[in-house]
Order: sequence, then structure tokens, then C-alpha cells
Amino acid sequence: MTEPVELPYEHSRRLTGSNLYFESTGAVLDVVGVDIDDALLAAWRARVERGLAHLGWAATPVSRFPGRKARAAIAARRHRTGIALALAAPIDGLFTATELNEWALGAALRERDPVRWATLEADMADAALEATPPPALPPVLDEGAALERLRHLAALEARPRLRAMIERADSLGLGWLVDEEGVSLGEGCGHAIFPAAAPGEAQVVQWETLRNIPTALVTGSNGKTTTVRLLAACARAQGWHTAFNCTDGVFLDDRQLASGDYSGPMGARMVLRESRARAAIIEAARGGILRRGLAANRADVALVTNVSPDHLGGYGIDDLDAMAVTKLVVANVVGPAGLVVLNADDATLVRSISRVEAPLGWFALDADAPALRAHRERGGSTSGVRSGRLVATHAGASHDFGLVDTMPLTVGGLARYNIANLCGASLAALALGIAPRTIAAVFASFGRSLADNPGRLMRYEAGGAQILVDYAHNPEGLRGVLPIARALAARGRLLMLLGQAGDRGDADIEALAAIAADARPELVVIKDMEGYLRGRAPGEVPALLRRALISRGIAGADILDRGSEIEAARTALSHARSGDAVLLLVHGHDARPHVHALIERLQSSGWRVGEALPP
Repeated sequence: MTEPVELPYEHSRRLTGSNLYFESTGAVLDVVGVDIDDALLAAWRARVERGLAHLGWAATPVSRFPGRKARAAIAARRHRTGIALALAAPIDGLFTATELNEWALGAALRERDPVRWATLEADMADAALEATPPPALPPVLDEGAALERLRHLAALEARPRLRAMIERADSLGLGWLVDEEGVSLGEGCGHAIFPAAAPGEAQVVQWETLRNIPTALVTGSNGKTTTVRLLAACARAQGWHTAFNCTDGVFLDDRQLASGDYSGPMGARMVLRESRARAAIIEAARGGILRRGLAANRADVALVTNVSPDHLGGYGIDDLDAMAVTKLVVANVVGPAGLVVLNADDATLVRSISRVEAPLGWFALDADAPALRAHRERGGSTSGVRSGRLVATHAGASHDFGLVDTMPLTVGGLARYNIANLCGASLAALALGIAPRTIAAVFASFGRSLADNPGRLMRYEAGGAQILVDYAHNPEGLRGVLPIARALAARGRLLMLLGQAGDRGDADIEALAAIAADARPELVVIKDMEGYLRGRAPGEVPALLRRALISRGIAGADILDRGSEIEAARTALSHARSGDAVLLLVHGHDARPHVHALIERLQSSGWRVGEALPP
């Protein structure tokens, strides 16, 4: 009797927006643990092609933007641990597309090795029963029966009215969204939403009332949330009610609509469906792009802050070049009248620009770097620092936004990463249509209030100690904030709070500890991050941090372990002396307000270092 085998793929996913493989929607199989050689890959591809033809789906999806190269409907991407097999499909055929993908691989495997894969059809049928929703017909591998099954599933899933509405919206250049809530056409104050079951049939679409609003997408490894908040502040100062999402929630102007990490597609949909919004600033994190693709199908501006070796390994993204390609998915939805803003100081982004077909704008710390000068000579948009002033060129005009060192976000020029964030944001704001004088005024004040950028580079003085609260969550972020902390500790010691989420690899956690150790802190309080263990046992990440810190010369007696972020923050503050700087890297959404409330109690109570902390 043949032993049952596991399915030959780890995940079978719908891609509900522009993604790593296509501008359009589609499906992808994450294949791990099965050797897919070139012959087997060709067999899978041939079956997908026959399936697409049988269903009448396009073999080469047409780009939404005139003159842009169309990508093939079938893609395969090898990576260190496996291969991703993807196919493009219409929005009303995504469940069917996953079934087509699974059949094409399963049939190719059984043909190659009928003994090993003898129970595959039964295994696929068992797995289908556990799916939500389960398919109307069980999977089969025989080609004739499989193609007829796919035709039947496609007919059940088809929503011709929905597809017609989307085609009309595309022809008008309107943004649209589709999910379980329904289909929305237009954006913000110019959108309307129709029922998911029968879109547009219950009421007539009044196309003349629909419109887009100025929209920017922001992604990158570091600086996303700060840049989103900068752009939102500029848009508000322009007089637009502005909706935005980030790792802290969803907001309309200064009102919080939802709390938590909303940097994925759900947050983007909430922003674009906010009926009071006249501008939208969307943070697009790596995870959402890889899992489902972008929620937004158009943007006026896309900005990529940088690319660093964070989150490598997930979804087959094994190196910086692959991460850059992931981040540059945001360029897919920017049309010929928009602007994709990239960091010219990031070598990985520079060598990845062949994937960008929208107009490019470059920013760098040096406004006269050779690449920026050459881009300006070709009529391109740039921003950077010249003679200590932030300057930009866009649409043939030059702008001076003021002295960088006087902008609060730069902490007197120490926060070089925030200088880069200001450079990128200035160019994106100009491309959104925000007045240069408005941008300059925002930059001159943003960061002066703790409420401007909560959780990022928040500076306090309490009881004779300098306290710096930041979100730095990866080696690059920590490398950026440590010089500021060290400068604040010029008259005393550096104490710091250190932790890492469990979804990073051991090497990434050790790299974070190495950068912390290089700053020679006199005390490190390491913590578990509640809600961020992500598969690791409690205490596992702190143990890795401790070992790495000791290996870099930090004495074991100068490393304290605490089980929660709040307890760890209290411990670091309780050890402070006059003139010390305490760097609190706080990540948890629940912990952050408690830490800030504690610091405010210290300030209001007249607490002095060395005294017991208030409860």
C-alpha cells in the first residue's frame, strides 16, 4: 500500500492586486521541498497555458497604462528554498486560478513519478474539503476532466457585471477596490461602494460623481511611517482632509480611526474608502505586498525610502535585490503622469530601476551627486542637501525648503536618516501638487511636538536624564538612532532597551546585538516582545541577544533580562544617573502608551534619577 504524501506546495494564494509577478491579479503556488527541474517546470507551464486557453483568459495581460510593456501571464521564480509558480487571472476568477495552478503542478508531478505521487489526487481532494470555501467539485488530475472542472468553477465564480465595471473604471483612470465588502469605484470623497454579491445591479453607477484623490504609496525598509506622517502633515497644511495608514493605525487628519499595525492591504482599503478624505497617504509594507499584492490599483506618487537586509527569507525573498523588486511593486500602479521617488544613495535601488517604467525622481543627501546632476540635466526631478539647505527640482522649477539643521526632525543635523526622509518627502509632496511654501512651513515645525511622530525619535528630559524613545526595529534603524543617543549621553552613560521580533533569523538578531554593542552602552536591558514571538519560545530571542552582546565585549553583569517591554523600560529608567541618556526601543502597540505615560509621570512628579519610580 502506498503511503500518503504531503501536498507538493506550502501555500496556494490569490493575488488580489498588483504584485511581484504581474500588474494584474492572479494566483501563486509556494513550492517547497520538491525538486522542480526545467523539464517539470515546462510541463507545469504547458498545462497552465492549456488551462488559460480553455478558460478564455488572456495569455498576455494588457497593461493599464498605454505604452507600458505587458508581462506574460505565467511566471516562475526560483529562490533558495523552493520556487514560486504564478499565473495572471481576472479579478472574478482568482479561486479558479488557484485550482488551475494546483492541477497543473499536480498533474505534471504524477506524470513524472506516478508511484511517488499515487495518492496525490486523493490528498488534494482531502485538502480541498478543509479550504474556506471548499471548491464546488473535488480536484481531479486527468486533464480532460480537470479542464471541464475548471470551466465549471470559472462559470460559478464569474461576475461579468463586476468585470465590466472595472474595465469602465480603468478606461476612465479611476481607482477601484474589490473585497468581501464589495466593489468601490473612485477614492476618498469621490468614491462609491456597491454590494459584493451583485455590484452595480441594485443601483445605477453615476460615473460623473466619481473621482480620484491625490494618493501616495510609501514603502521601504526604514522610515516608512515617518515619511507617511510627513506627507500627511503637508497634505493637511495644503487644506486637504487627509487619510493615512501606518504601523500605528489608520487616521483621518489627527483623528485615529483604528489602532494597530495597518500597514497592509486592510489599512489601504480603509484609507481609500474614507468618504471624508481629500488626499490619501498609504504605507505599503513588504508582507502585504508579498501575500496578496497591493490594495491600491493606482497612485500619483510612489516612494521607496531604502532597502536593507530585514525580513529576508520570507516568501522566497532571500537577498537585497529580491527585496528591492518587492518594494518596487509600488511603481506598477503609477501612471505616466505620476512620479516614482527613489533613494539614489541606496545602491540596490539604483541597480533595480530597469523594472520601473513610470517617471523617476531621485533623492540623496547630496543634491549635487553625479547621478542627481545627470537626472536634472535630462529634465528629471531631484531633491537633496546643498550648502546645508534642503533643495529640490521638479517640473522645471527649483525650490529651497530651508536649513536642514533647523528642521526639528533632524535633531540639529544628527539624524541623517531623517534628513533622507525629508528629502524623499519633499519630492513626493511636490509631485502630489502641494505648494512649496507649505512644504517648507511643515518641515520647519514637524517634530517639534511629540504628537507629530509618536514612537519615533521622541525626546524627553526627566530627573536629570535624557530619554529617547524610538521604534528602531532592525540593524539599519538602530545604526541610525545610536549616534543621536550617544550625543545625548555626552555627559554620562548610555543605557538602552533592546529586543527583536521572533520572525527574524538568528543572524539578523545577532546583527542587531552587534550594532548595539558597538555603541558601548553601559547597560542593556533585553526583553521579549509580547505579541511578536512569532513561533519562538519565550526567552529564546533574549538569549540570542545576550550571547551576541557578550561575544562583542559587553559584560554579562551589564545585561539585564526582563519579560515585558514595560518592565524592561522601568528597569532601564531606574538605573539612570544624572547626565545619562536612556534609549528606549519600544515596539509593542500596547506597551508604548504605558511607557510614554510613565515618562510623563516622571516629569510631572518632580522625580530625580536614583529615586524609586512611581507606579
